Amino acid sequence: MIETIVFDVGETITRDDRYWASWADWLDVPRHTVSALVGAVVARGQDNAEALRLVRPGIDVAAEYRARETAGRGEYLDESDLYDDVRPALSALRELGVRVVVAGNQTSRAGELLRDLDLPVDLVVTSGDWGVAKPQPEFFERVLEAAQAAPDRTVYVGDHPANDIFPAKWAGLRVAHIRRGPWGHLWADDAEVVAAADWRIDSLGQLVSIVADRP
Repeated sequence: MIETIVFDVGETITRDDRYWASWADWLDVPRHTVSALVGAVVARGQDNAEALRLVRPGIDVAAEYRARETAGRGEYLDESDLYDDVRPALSALRELGVRVVVAGNQTSRAGELLRDLDLPVDLVVTSGDWGVAKPQPEFFERVLEAAQAAPDRTVYVGDHPANDIFPAKWAGLRVAHIRRGPWGHLWADDAEVVAAADWRIDSLGQLVSIVADRP
């Protein structure tokens, strides 16, 4: 029985287009340059922030983030950043009695913006709120606290193998890998991901059928 489903944020419920475009604009380089470099570091298995360090070697990403906020060019999210299946799927899951949580590697500011969207969820929380980030085991300990369900009755949904699928599995949760965004597509057929994932999905709507079909 599935009691709780916990969702990653970037490229699971939100598109990352605006995020990377805003960084390109701030660093005064073509948006395609940053997009291509993100793809390159993803393929290497590196953290996506390495793309910014390739654009500007020695960059202090945290300091630049604060400078953007001060300049009024910081993080922003609105309805257009959500994938089209997010609201219908989350609403349907809650109607089925599932506890729905959003928990990803985002700043506290991103958490505020997500909560302002009034999503049909029980809780929105970020690594910035918790002070611990994926793939650290402590993050998934917090996920289980937020889930209010046993690990084998909790599903973590994400696109990134190293940040989502593997550490969630090691924490005892069920996992669903979504083929979405660069990470989701690149590793969709990876043998280790296939072996680790309890479900492999192309849309969040498939989760509704999975829950409905389970006793």
